[in-house]
Amino acid sequence: MDDKDDDVLQIEREGPVARVTLHRPEIHNAFDERLIAVLTDAYRTLGADATVRVVVLAGAGKSFCAGADLAWMGRMVGYSYEENIADARTLQQMIAAIADCPKVTVARVHGAALGGGAGLVAACDIAVAAESATFAFSEVRLGLIPAVIAPYVLQKLTPGAARALFVTGRRISAVEALRVGLIQEISPDTDLDTAVARTIEEALAASPAAVARAKALLRQIVGLPPAEAAEITVAGIAEARVSEEGQEGIRAFLERRKPGNQNPHPLAPSPGAAGEGEPERAWWW
Repeated sequence: MDDKDDDVLQIEREGPVARVTLHRPEIHNAFDERLIAVLTDAYRTLGADATVRVVVLAGAGKSFCAGADLAWMGRMVGYSYEENIADARTLQQMIAAIADCPKVTVARVHGAALGGGAGLVAACDIAVAAESATFAFSEVRLGLIPAVIAPYVLQKLTPGAARALFVTGRRISAVEALRVGLIQEISPDTDLDTAVARTIEEALAASPAAVARAKALLRQIVGLPPAEAAEITVAGIAEARVSEEGQEGIRAFLERRKPGNQNPHPLAPSPGAAGEGEPERAWWW
């Protein structure tokens, strides 16, 4: 990202955590061609950076993201079908860059997350929302459909829940968003950053390579019958077991110590937890 893009997107680094902030507060962080391109590039770059382990997406000002910029949509009125295909593809690539990022991706949601903004929430692994946040897939109220975000929404919501929200475009509360699975945690407005920090801490306890492998595995098997997914999952765990981080994790578990990445293993027993000095007879795969 170039310095000139700081006015629409800001990236801050704090050790292994990257904070990506949509920065168009005057229009509730609605996106246009430029923000789409910059956000896509940011997630691809951060995803390839071995020193990054968690990426937090937030919005400046009063809202997380209000979806599409009206000025951008106004330009679409004169687009041909072919031009609309090209334009929609850039939006799809932005959502995919977030969803396919091999890091733990967290959405910090406050205010409104509407249309494509709700799609950004769906694309992240974990969404932590302020209790006053609101959400809507509002495209149908403009004669449009939530098309490119739909596959990612369906990874969080059941088809029935998505159908009800897609065909009405109605706005829902954080409580309902939690109930249908769009978000994973609600926080009091004043404690939102504390809740996000807790999520980051939990994410940093995981093996970075295992996170990337787990996300890749889900992309491969979602929607497959168990019989078709069988060989993919068998190969997946075998590859994880023989990987450098997998071997270190197993040894650390058996030796009751932290793995070599210096983050506590979330399932490692504490010293003295098992009887007679023997490790617990439990496996974390």
